[in-house]
Amino acid sequence: MSNNSNTIAAILAGAAVGAALGILFAPDKGSKTRAKIKEGIDDAKHNLQDSFEASSEVLKEKFTSATQNLDGTLTDMLSNVSHKTEEVITFLESKLADLKAQNAKLQK
Repeated sequence: MSNNSNTIAAILAGAAVGAALGILFAPDKGSKTRAKIKEGIDDAKHNLQDSFEASSEVLKEKFTSATQNLDGTLTDMLSNVSHKTEEVITFLESKLADLKAQNAKLQK
């Protein structure tokens, strides 16, 4: 998990703990306090879910970008290998022609 995600999670956890403590020490009836706690938990749950969805989206984008970069790199590498192969074949054909010429001189 990245530093931003850790920071967001820590802030959300701190906010949830602070809200829970504030509600527990507030002078209200038990039913109101329980309702506020439930509401705070629901809010924290939604915030955590939103944070998770945002982090998931960022990871998906990074994975897609990395995949595209890998595909591009692989294509470039294959192209370079193909060009080098052509150079080697041309060099070998030239050497073969030289050897055939030398061999023809020896056969006279």
